[in-house]
Amino acid sequence: MPTTNTMKIETKRKNLYLRVSKGHFATNNSHSNYYIDVAAQKSRLSEAKAVAEELCSYYRHNTIVDTILCLDGMEVVGTCLADSLTEGDFANMNAHQTIYVVTPESINSSQLLFRDNIVPMIKGKNVLILAVSVATGRTVESAVEAVKYYGGQVAGIASIFATSHDCAGYTVNSVFDPNDLPDYKNYSPHDCPMCKNGDKIDALINCHGFSKL
Repeated sequence: MPTTNTMKIETKRKNLYLRVSKGHFATNNSHSNYYIDVAAQKSRLSEAKAVAEELCSYYRHNTIVDTILCLDGMEVVGTCLADSLTEGDFANMNAHQTIYVVTPESINSSQLLFRDNIVPMIKGKNVLILAVSVATGRTVESAVEAVKYYGGQVAGIASIFATSHDCAGYTVNSVFDPNDLPDYKNYSPHDCPMCKNGDKIDALINCHGFSKL
C-alpha cells in the first residue's frame, strides 16, 4: 500500500472487506484522500465470489441480465456474478439461457469499442455494467454510451465502491459507499485542497493499482 496509514473495512460476509489507505492520490480525472485497493476482490476467487453474491442480491429477482460488461479488470467478479445470477430461476433473453461476460476495448481515454464478433453479445441484450468504482463516473458513462451505440439496453450499473447512487441516469448498486468511508473526498485536480495546501501526491492510481511518487 502507498502509505502506512491503512485499514480494513469488514462486512457481515467472512471473505469480504475493503482495504484502504489514506493520503493524497491522483487519477487522470480526480484527486482523492483515499486509495481503495480492490486487487484482492478482483483476483482472489473467494473474495470475488463474495462481491458477486453481494451484488447479485440487487438483480436476481427483478432484472433481466443477458450480458455483463466488465470494466477495470472485473472479469473474475463478472464471471462469479454470472454464475450467481444463473442459479435457480432467472430472467434471460438468450436462447441458451446463460449470460455473456465481455470486456470492451478502449481506443482512447473516453471511447469504447466492441469487435464484430462481440457485438451480437451487446446488440438487443440487457447489459449490466460492472465497474471497480464509480467516482467521477466518466468510465461508466463511456460504457453506457457504447452499449447504446451498439444497440444494447443498460440493465444496471454495479461496482465494488461508488460515491453516488446514480450515474448517467441509472441506479448504481455497490458493495461499499461513502457511508463506509465517512471522510472520503474526491476533487477535480484544479480544486484539490490538498494540492492548494502543498501536500505532495503519495501515488498515482488507476484501475490497475498504484505507483508511488
